Amino acid sequence: MSRRSEQATAWVYRGIWKVLSDWFRVPGHPPTLPVADGEFLLSFHPSRRYLSYLKLFFWIACVGVDIAILVGWIAVFAANPPLGLVLAVPALAVALLPDIVAYVAIHLRYDTMWYVMTDRSLRCRRGIWTILEHTITFENVQNVHVLRGPVQYLFGISTIVIETAGAAEGHEQNAFAVGNKAIMEGIDNPEEIRRVILERVRRSKSAGLGDERSASAPASPGWIPQQLRALRQVLEAVRALG
Repeated sequence: MSRRSEQATAWVYRGIWKVLSDWFRVPGHPPTLPVADGEFLLSFHPSRRYLSYLKLFFWIACVGVDIAILVGWIAVFAANPPLGLVLAVPALAVALLPDIVAYVAIHLRYDTMWYVMTDRSLRCRRGIWTILEHTITFENVQNVHVLRGPVQYLFGISTIVIETAGAAEGHEQNAFAVGNKAIMEGIDNPEEIRRVILERVRRSKSAGLGDERSASAPASPGWIPQQLRALRQVLEAVRALG
């Protein structure tokens, strides 16, 4: 797409996005997760390189269609020049319309994708007509994989797959979850995100086992003398009955 066409479609997209966001009340902000003041909170879109990655596959498909339209128009023009001139504008419109549609669809997909991470959980969101959200807690995470195909490697992005053990997620399937796997697409710093996730997984599971306590959590009180005396009396009574 030329720079002028890019600017034109960007202008069209801004108008369409405004209409759609107002009509469907699409949130213009990331999803929220419970988080206390001062706790870790990270909200982000996929990498901008993910846009180029999505566009590549469209242009590959679109080239074949555009070539077919051009060849057909040349054949008509060669056989009947007046008819070819009449069909020139419709043929051009048919060739350009998919460019605009693809630009809008790809950017809508990107602009509605959010990832939100706290110390305890991760939430992914996408969609306009139907907003899809998928939330996992780090204490249920079993493994974290980084996947990168040849084309993703060229664009410097990866997909992070987070495997969970939640029974409630076993039958869930949407844009971000397949079975018991949460999926983060278009990540340009996968090792860093993976490290952050694994660190929170470790902390969640350690805290759950009692090996680690949050600095903000109050210490559990010990036994008071009155409770100890009562326990001794119960133990003596049991021994007497025996």
